[in-house]
Amino acid sequence: MQYLIDASVYVFRAYYSMPDDIVDNDGNPINAFYGFCRFIGDFMEQTKPEHIAILFDDSSGYSFRSEIYPPYKANRDPAPPELKKQFRQCEEYINLLGLMNWSHPNYEADDLIGTLARLGRQEGRASTIVSRDKDLAQLVGQDDIFWDYSGKGKITYQQIPDVFGVWPEQIADFLALAGDSVDNIPGVPGVGKKTAIALLKNFQDLKSIYGNLSLINNVDIRGAKTLGNKLEKHEDDAFLARKLTGIDCYAPLESTMNLKPSRPDLDGINQLFDQLGVGTALRRQADRINQLIN
Repeated sequence: MQYLIDASVYVFRAYYSMPDDIVDNDGNPINAFYGFCRFIGDFMEQTKPEHIAILFDDSSGYSFRSEIYPPYKANRDPAPPELKKQFRQCEEYINLLGLMNWSHPNYEADDLIGTLARLGRQEGRASTIVSRDKDLAQLVGQDDIFWDYSGKGKITYQQIPDVFGVWPEQIADFLALAGDSVDNIPGVPGVGKKTAIALLKNFQDLKSIYGNLSLINNVDIRGAKTLGNKLEKHEDDAFLARKLTGIDCYAPLESTMNLKPSRPDLDGINQLFDQLGVGTALRRQADRINQLIN
């Protein structure tokens, strides 16, 4: 089993959940850094992973999807400077902890996770994808697990429809139909979540839906008589959205990725903690992680 962690989700979670009076020696906030380090430490002690990777979104916030659809994620406010600084500190800590981490200027963390999940399968390893982002559930295969850590818990392939309404293979099509306001993807006007789920239960995927528009008025869906016309009118929009909602599992790797944890640089960690005025709890945790790896 390999653990693939969607790092940005947990940095943001720490930033908004940890007290903002957690500051460094100069009074700068380190609440996101502290919370993220504690999360990673707790995770390492709980799972004792043999293979793990921490995947970050690139700091620019840009990806190939922005070229396809410039409004993609344009509704989001940029991260405040103090949070961007803490992201860099989190990446530094992961490096010092001896854990593989990866970001790419043209690909999102989702794509990096998808690529490593694909490569893991080729090597006979299933993946546990650690995230709260429903988009990543589309990567879950029969032997994989979606782990909403500190949330819904571990979700297997068979449980995905109970949680998200559709099967993993249908999630990208579901988002293309219903839209995704978080990522500023409009979807098909007039098609909400319930309608998208019903369509996919009857026709399995987006291509089959558009190959059977004449049959949609016979489906037990509210507004079925006009739904076919709506879908036909916005066919280009639906397939454009599908290019955005699907995860690219072929992000370029510069070299073979070694997901086995290496020995932490405890001196470097303590120097970083000294600079930031971090106390003993995280230092002791780093020592325990060092003992686990050794």
